[in-house]
Amino acid sequence: MSKTGVDIVLVHHPVINKVGETIGSAVTNLDLHDIARAAKTFGVDNYYIVTPYTDQQELVNEILEHWKSGHGATYNPARKEALELVSMAESLEAVINRITAMRGSKPLLLTTSAQRQDKSLSYKEVRGRIKEGEQMLLLFGTAHGLAPQVMDMADYTLPPVGGDTDYNHLSVRSAVSIILDRLLGNREE
Repeated sequence: MSKTGVDIVLVHHPVINKVGETIGSAVTNLDLHDIARAAKTFGVDNYYIVTPYTDQQELVNEILEHWKSGHGATYNPARKEALELVSMAESLEAVINRITAMRGSKPLLLTTSAQRQDKSLSYKEVRGRIKEGEQMLLLFGTAHGLAPQVMDMADYTLPPVGGDTDYNHLSVRSAVSIILDRLLGNREE
């Protein structure tokens, strides 16, 4: 049964590099663990990793195996619990199809970016939609962000996370935690 109706996906392909070329990026152990822990903390239903590269899929599966049923599962049960949210997919389309089949309708697709985008929804608007039970998939990009074709798929984009400086290149782990807190955290508003 769905807790929040919110799923997240960490896209490793297609993303862009620092000069704007479409690339595939490497999966990192820290992203798997830290984002899973944030997802579990904030009640995210599922956390998907998207990469078409078989060597990267094998790495993810090896890490998950260790923490879900290997020595890591008994060594750190809390980590096991968080990593049980994680699933692999070869493409974003596969994730969308899986969620649509599981829930009976396509989720609202919300992208994230360090740059302001058209089709933006405020965090307050999205929180309201979550409270009303709307199903949504939050898309996070690795490297220097989601590729244009992914941004074009989105229904909306969330406003950038940032401070009062010109510098805005947070790790995806940090951005995910901040965004999940803004959308699913305890609010006394």
